Amino acid sequence: MILYTTDVSAVTEADLEGPFFVGWPDPPDPAAHLRLLRGSDHVVLAVHDGDNRIVGFATAITDGVLAAYIPLLEVVPDYQGRGIGSELVRRLVEAIGPIYMVDAMCDPDLQPFYQHLGLAPATGVMFRNHSRQRGRS
Repeated sequence: MILYTTDVSAVTEADLEGPFFVGWPDPPDPAAHLRLLRGSDHVVLAVHDGDNRIVGFATAITDGVLAAYIPLLEVVPDYQGRGIGSELVRRLVEAIGPIYMVDAMCDPDLQPFYQHLGLAPATGVMFRNHSRQRGRS
């Protein structure tokens, strides 16, 4: 069974071994991963009840008035295809509350996933500093 929580206070680096960030050329290490969870305005974690292993997470950054952005949604590969990602996003949007806009950037092949959750495709722009992908200072 998968349990969901918004409490990251007891999460340690060891809890974030994943594998998360699959396919990233230079993924964040567990220390940076923990910092990004604690620095987010909203977080939802998916935890496997049997061994308390974190198997997924979603984060949001928001102004609390009009806008929120979902920068990260990750489910470890062995747990994908079970509805965990959908439930993480559903709970995250619920936690954000009733605001004007919730945006997420994704590759075109992932748009159908977000569309089934009520998000609509849009055009956007972005800047990426790949030398900072690990999240190090």
